[in-house]
Amino acid sequence: MPPNPPNPPIDQGALAAEWGEALQSESGAPAAPPPEHAAAPGAEPATAPSVDEAAAQWAAMVSYERLPMLEIVFDRLVRLMTTSLRNFTSDNVEVSLDRITSVRFGDYLNSIPLPAILAVFKAEEWDNFGLATVNSNLIYSIIDVLLGGRRGQSSVRVEGRPYTTIETNLVKRMIEVVLADAELAFKPLSPVKFNIDRLETNPRFAAISRPANAAILVRLRIDMEDRGGNIELLLPYATIEPIRATLLQMFMGEKFGRDPIWEGHLATEIGQAQIDVDAVLYEERLPLRRMMSLNVGDTLMLELKPDALVTVRCGDITLTEGRMGKVGDRVAVRVAKALRRPRTTFAMFENADETTNRMEVP
Repeated sequence: MPPNPPNPPIDQGALAAEWGEALQSESGAPAAPPPEHAAAPGAEPATAPSVDEAAAQWAAMVSYERLPMLEIVFDRLVRLMTTSLRNFTSDNVEVSLDRITSVRFGDYLNSIPLPAILAVFKAEEWDNFGLATVNSNLIYSIIDVLLGGRRGQSSVRVEGRPYTTIETNLVKRMIEVVLADAELAFKPLSPVKFNIDRLETNPRFAAISRPANAAILVRLRIDMEDRGGNIELLLPYATIEPIRATLLQMFMGEKFGRDPIWEGHLATEIGQAQIDVDAVLYEERLPLRRMMSLNVGDTLMLELKPDALVTVRCGDITLTEGRMGKVGDRVAVRVAKALRRPRTTFAMFENADETTNRMEVP
């Protein structure tokens, strides 16, 4: 099949600047000034940083600690992977979240211990790529478990040889299980489909971003009693850009939706609020000259009948109409028409939020 057409280039400097501004507004910390100079591509480095270096400096300011939703997503991924890998291997598997860090893509590729298998996967809805790296310890442990190896014995390794087709396919199946769990973990925030694009053993052939671009690195530890290893998921900031607004939220429940308890409390408080209501008998716009010429004893003629209805208002909003009368020694208004119900509902606010999010996502 012909290869997919390349995606349009992303302005990493502008992207990093948007992340920095958004996170600065969330934390309240002063933002650093944007880079003023950039060297031309291919030119010798001078005192001014290049475009990639400037973008990396801006993107390096974006820490996962300021994206609280990421930790919630990956905590959920750990729970899902624990169950899925136990079913996959029929063994006692323990998955733990080692760390979440921000790294430069080029530095990460250079730090990958070989041999390893790197899976390039595509996030279809986000239209960008991610990287999953399985180290050699986990590769041989999974192969040993799936092929019936005995417990308590170290797997035999032949260094310097490429992985066989059987070994590669077994690791690919495990990566598919992990990516399926990642889809479920991200689903409450944004439905996404992760599809494996290719498997590589050379990090140079797994380049999905420029070396100076920033990315989120998640390291997961998988233990199967006395065997195990690490699997790392790397997501460039350009990949998670479509859900940036969601990741910046501070608090969100497991359902990632509205809080009915808070809605009920808010409705109760609104119902007990005190408001000012005006009963308007008649209104007319008069020239200022006429008003200035009024004297004591002058009569203003109102163009309405004695049985005209009185308008009941709250501010500029008309609530209802009624007839004016008297109860005891006080003037009263009897409601003659039903209250006008507002047309604003929660659904209108939800639709407005969805429209705003679609406009913000490039």
